[in-house]
Amino acid sequence: MTKSGGRPRGPLVLLTNDDGFFSDGINALARSIGQIADCFIVAPDREKSATSLALTLHHPLRAQKIRPRVYAVDGTPADCIYVAIQKLLPGRPDLIISGINHGPNLGQQDISYSGTVAGAVQGTFLEIPSLAVSLLPDEKGRFPFESASRLIAALAEKLVPNKIPKGITLNINIPADPPKGIRITSLGWKRYNPEIIEKKDPRKNIYYWIGNGKPLVVGGRGSDIEAVQAGYVSITPLHSDLTDFKALKNSLFQEAVSLPLKKILA
Repeated sequence: MTKSGGRPRGPLVLLTNDDGFFSDGINALARSIGQIADCFIVAPDREKSATSLALTLHHPLRAQKIRPRVYAVDGTPADCIYVAIQKLLPGRPDLIISGINHGPNLGQQDISYSGTVAGAVQGTFLEIPSLAVSLLPDEKGRFPFESASRLIAALAEKLVPNKIPKGITLNINIPADPPKGIRITSLGWKRYNPEIIEKKDPRKNIYYWIGNGKPLVVGGRGSDIEAVQAGYVSITPLHSDLTDFKALKNSLFQEAVSLPLKKILA
């Protein structure tokens, strides 16, 4: 059912991800969110992991309607948000959810690389309440998407009438086992030292392939890593303003201010 003018009834929720419109995570989420809101999927047409906030600027984007309220875009998660809001949705979304990602997005490096997190951050840039959702696998590599999606639907019901503060993106990580509770956390450290695999193509030209490597995971007290390892859902508020205000008074930067520019540039 629709209102006059074609806007669906109820809250409008946009789903995206970096795993592709066909992924189990986003479709499980759509089933749960669809019970409480008008839900659209606008997601990449293929996996776009680790694309961060990249935008496609040098070739055209195409959006294919897969079925009602589901679109595949041949771009990044950030592209999907722009295209969805400007061209595909019947109105401005009340909430954007990026996920459910197949695997965690924990710590400072993960959130910097992640296309999942970037999809939500793009929504925050546009002043739309946004959250990124990631799910850890169990010991056998399975993902309990259905239970995780029900949890997110319950959270979404709280967030739509009670807006997320301006400039804040919520990064949510869910353990595979039934969680013990929910914790509000800070970012831990997850430092990668990826292996670089060197091989030769059939014409004997060298090429390089970035391997996964084993990350050094450091989860301090109150961090997202500590919470998930202890069996809790982690909710980390990320601020779009990356300024380090304490560093503004650092003596090193004060020395930079005093550089004799006229002399240097003469």
